[in-house]
Amino acid sequence: MNERREAFPALLARLRPECDAIVAQYEDRRSALLPLMHLFQQHEGFVSAEAMQAAADMLDVTPAVVESTVSFYTLFYRRPVGKYVVQVCRGLACTINGAESVMRTFREKLGIEHLQTTDDGVFSYEEVECLAACDRATCAQVNLEFVYDLDQKQIDDMIAAMRAGTYKTPPMAQTETPGKTWHVAQLPEISKGRQAPGARGTESPNNAGGVGDKVGEIMLDRIIDLGLAFHGDTRERAVKQARDVVKLIEEEEKSGAGH
Repeated sequence: MNERREAFPALLARLRPECDAIVAQYEDRRSALLPLMHLFQQHEGFVSAEAMQAAADMLDVTPAVVESTVSFYTLFYRRPVGKYVVQVCRGLACTINGAESVMRTFREKLGIEHLQTTDDGVFSYEEVECLAACDRATCAQVNLEFVYDLDQKQIDDMIAAMRAGTYKTPPMAQTETPGKTWHVAQLPEISKGRQAPGARGTESPNNAGGVGDKVGEIMLDRIIDLGLAFHGDTRERAVKQARDVVKLIEEEEKSGAGH
């Protein structure tokens, strides 16, 4: 067990009041997932497996629900990254204004490629799609803070300041030494139709945010085989047989919960 893992229980205890305050803001606890993940990443420098498990416990969802959410958003890092994450825009406006030259300069001066981290753990580099600052192309973000109108001198000054620790944007937390890349390739278990790590240990391979998910009050407005449809909230994921539809409606009517 590395130092970060050993320190996580203390971090969780320290952040627990803030976590509880975040969760309390939402009628549906599950809605607190994104701000919780941002909070843990702020303190660990990435979203660790321990953080995802802690969020699952707090929100009463499966680890797979958390993992699937974190893996969907590119601004969550599932592996440690550098103290400065440099993201250069390669959208149309930036490309027209010289993004290729800017990206080449960063790659050469940092000695790394797209989705890689320098050996000293200071820089992680990524080439991203449109950052929505087309009027200030060519642009980039450093730890999510914008840098506009990039030119060669500005790049030199940025890199020098980051190496010296004097850059205007504070470095990210770094509780674990990053590897060469933070990219997480698709696992063989997923490509073969098997469970991803967050879904292991569940009672059913489908019970990880899918069929039988105990937290899922899903709006099920869909046409099923016989042309019947639900309108409103239901705790059922899907009903394939007509008799199940009738049974469910009857049960809801008896309980006074029918729609």
